Amino acid sequence: MTWARHASTTSKDPDRFAVVQAAYKLTCEAQGRRAALVVAGHSADATDCAELLAMLGLDTVSRTPAPE
Repeated sequence: MTWARHASTTSKDPDRFAVVQAAYKLTCEAQGRRAALVVAGHSADATDCAELLAMLGLDTVSRTPAPE
């Protein structure tokens, strides 16, 4: 069985990786904020909310508002 050789994986734009990483980080932060809001909405009280967020690893979610 032979494997087809693909074109070089290096990008002609060296900043492309940085741009993609920044976009990924923003997406993850937004998803974390949405998840934290769902958890907060279903929690019995503040202690319950804090425990659930910690269990899900969302206790360090950015507390800054989402960009418009």
